[in-house]
Amino acid sequence: MKWKLVLLFALSVVMLMGQNTLQINGINDAKFVYRTAEDSLNAYFSDSFAFHLAYSDFRFGMTFNSELPKYSTEQTELMDEIDPARLSVDWEELYAGFSKDDFSLHVGTTEETFGYGIVLRSFEDLEFDEDHRLQSTLLRYDGKLKLKAIYGAINSEINKNRYDLAYGADAEYLVLPGINLGASAVAFRDITPLNAYSYKDVFAGRMSASRGNLEAFAEYAAGKSYRNTSPQNDLHALYANLEYLWGNLLLGAAYKNYEGFDYRLNDIPLANYHSETLSDALASGQDEEGWQARASYVLGENIYLMADYAEAWDSSKDKQMNDLYLALEFSQNEDLYLVSYNHVEKLDDALATWQKEYYPALSANINPFGFPLHLAAEFKTVDKESDTTESSHYEPLVQADFKFKDLSVFLGLQSWWADFGSIAQSRYMPGIELKYPIMDHSELILFAGKEQGGKVCRNGVCRYVAPFEGLRAELSTRF
Repeated sequence: MKWKLVLLFALSVVMLMGQNTLQINGINDAKFVYRTAEDSLNAYFSDSFAFHLAYSDFRFGMTFNSELPKYSTEQTELMDEIDPARLSVDWEELYAGFSKDDFSLHVGTTEETFGYGIVLRSFEDLEFDEDHRLQSTLLRYDGKLKLKAIYGAINSEINKNRYDLAYGADAEYLVLPGINLGASAVAFRDITPLNAYSYKDVFAGRMSASRGNLEAFAEYAAGKSYRNTSPQNDLHALYANLEYLWGNLLLGAAYKNYEGFDYRLNDIPLANYHSETLSDALASGQDEEGWQARASYVLGENIYLMADYAEAWDSSKDKQMNDLYLALEFSQNEDLYLVSYNHVEKLDDALATWQKEYYPALSANINPFGFPLHLAAEFKTVDKESDTTESSHYEPLVQADFKFKDLSVFLGLQSWWADFGSIAQSRYMPGIELKYPIMDHSELILFAGKEQGGKVCRNGVCRYVAPFEGLRAELSTRF
């Protein structure tokens, strides 16, 4: 089937080549990784070639991906031998579209969001290297009344040879200047381990307002999961955000309440500065409630102050977390200095675990003798308790970025200290990255050294990134 789509695309290009308004652009990203760990596969290679063609009201796009295999930073996906299932060479992204006046049609690989993303978001997560994009048909009308309708499929997480379905509609209307009302209805049909489909229907309403110094947004969603799922569950989600500018003082607050909204085709707001989950072991949206308060103030012309605090908990209050960020930013001429304090604490009474991460951080963008230089440092302390076990360690980091003519240089050093008495015997992870435009349209990036890895939180999920030691080479070409 895919070769027919490729042939159709090629014929379209040939027919349009004679037109003066034909536009073609694209990018090729090639990446080679050599990992020096003894118990791991050493060589990895991936390449992605994508291009976009537009003529009049029509547009086309394709992406060729080769993974031989592709290097994954996910700790659980590391390999010690080549896995045939991880090798692939194929045209994996295809799309075509048509736009005329306020109407548009899109078919193929789709990125789309309904409302704030609580109900539906079809997207590619580049940081975690995950593709949550639907292969769909999307209709859109962008008048005063904005309408969207989508019907699509995505490979099942349980069985990669089967598809989950998602379809629905979204509407938004400008009722008054600066005030919009919207509604969404989406149905999800997910395959189960028994090769049958479970059902989930979600309905949502939202409001956004921008009047003078006030910005506000709220969305509420409710639904039900049923059929071939046990137990049948009622779902709900509420997120509200408010900001008010009072002179030089910006005040903000947010509230969240989620139950049963931990599915992959959405992206719920976490309502905390560091995008932390309630628990490292669970995806956000399953069962949590919380609030956030924040304030920022411009003092004179050179000083910027910021404070952000959030708390969250589950319905049983077994799981709790708090998140704090304090910062002072100072600018003078072209120089910029930032001092901050970061704090994240999580408690799980059911598992008898507690952890706290806190660290001061410093950064500076300076121009000594007209030479742009970025410096940064942080000193993280990690305390953990589990039953009767207690542990503590330190993770210092320093880095510098500078540019010499066309060559950009990054220097970094990370470490892991059990205590201050073991500094000399601790692990140190130096790294250097060079970036150079070898041509007007091509950029080469080289990294050599070590990276510590550790916890990364994104889109309501926390994962542990594998440590790295070796060489990475990336070549990016745009046309």
